[in-house]
Amino acid sequence: MDAVTAELVEKVRQRLRADGVDPARDAVAAQRIVRAEVRRHNDLAIARGLPPIDDEEACAASLLSSIGGWGALDAYLRDPTVEELWINAPDRIFVARAGRAERVPLRLADAEVRDLVERMLHAAGRRVDLSQPFVDASLPDGSRLHVVIPDVTRRHWAVNIRRFLAGHRTLAELAALGSLDDDAAVLLRDAMLDGRSVLVSGATHAGKTTLLAALLSECSATQRIVTVEETFELGVDAPDLVALQGRQPSLEGTGEITLRRLVKEALRMRPDRLVIGEVRDAEALDLVLALNTGVPCAATIHANSAAEALDKLAMLPLLAGRNIDRGFLLPAIVGGVDLVVHCERRPDGSRRIAEIAGVTGEVADGRIVTEALYRAGAGTRAGRRAVAS
Repeated sequence: MDAVTAELVEKVRQRLRADGVDPARDAVAAQRIVRAEVRRHNDLAIARGLPPIDDEEACAASLLSSIGGWGALDAYLRDPTVEELWINAPDRIFVARAGRAERVPLRLADAEVRDLVERMLHAAGRRVDLSQPFVDASLPDGSRLHVVIPDVTRRHWAVNIRRFLAGHRTLAELAALGSLDDDAAVLLRDAMLDGRSVLVSGATHAGKTTLLAALLSECSATQRIVTVEETFELGVDAPDLVALQGRQPSLEGTGEITLRRLVKEALRMRPDRLVIGEVRDAEALDLVLALNTGVPCAATIHANSAAEALDKLAMLPLLAGRNIDRGFLLPAIVGGVDLVVHCERRPDGSRRIAEIAGVTGEVADGRIVTEALYRAGAGTRAGRRAVAS
């Protein structure tokens, strides 16, 4: 940022504070103030024989991005092809497009990174400091922000902004992209309409959240959906929907709202379908218990295969206490989970559904028996029975 721009940014901020204008809430008033300050700067520059700003509109747009938007990151965060942006250091900034990472020609100062993050967290009502060096937050557009600061990181703030793009929110759209074939789309659509419980598995960035949102779009319009997430990511639009989000503890260690608490509260809200954005800890026990209340559920879980997803779902509840064992969990899981849909990201960055496994309701030798209903490239009804180890 050059000296002239820095001076204008400070003058605009002073005017915004003096007039009580919040750029996030009153963009029109903020634009008026920015343009007025740019014109005033040019009038003074001409009067003093200094070079004026040639393109006032471009300068005003840049100032608005610095003050009301996300500064130098704005162009990337408005780009509909950017799926994720991350900062390893002020001069090492990357984006992901179509599943592929690329470094962008952008260099910031440490102070700019901190200023951007603090404004993002202010908009989300969160904060980060030495006593709380990690933070997850949802930005106004639904993107997920994750920040880690030194001394947990070596020198610089580590920032990840994961965007959830508006496109590809239905099974038909995913099928058109080649993520699954039409028969598999029909199979999954029927499962959602029939009220079956579905577990979506896959590695990081395999498309689990996108698929879960697409599955929920196929639910009946009369269904009441209650979603539970650590930070809002699903972006589901349904006629009867309640979205719940957890909360981190305050600096005093109070006020935390865990996924386990949210699942219990969600069950009191008369859901026709309970959705857990991601199962990764002891909340798996609450999901298993919910599966056996007669309420259809849907969730995502990190795993390398459909069989491994079921095995992991049988292991995570053990984190909730020593009085839980697999002898209780396995029958509860086979009685509640109907389908496991496994996603994968291929070397070219594209995502697809690798397999759909049906839970047969049997446990053999301490393992859950499944039937392969679909495999990528082989179509539906592959017909092979397998077990989750």
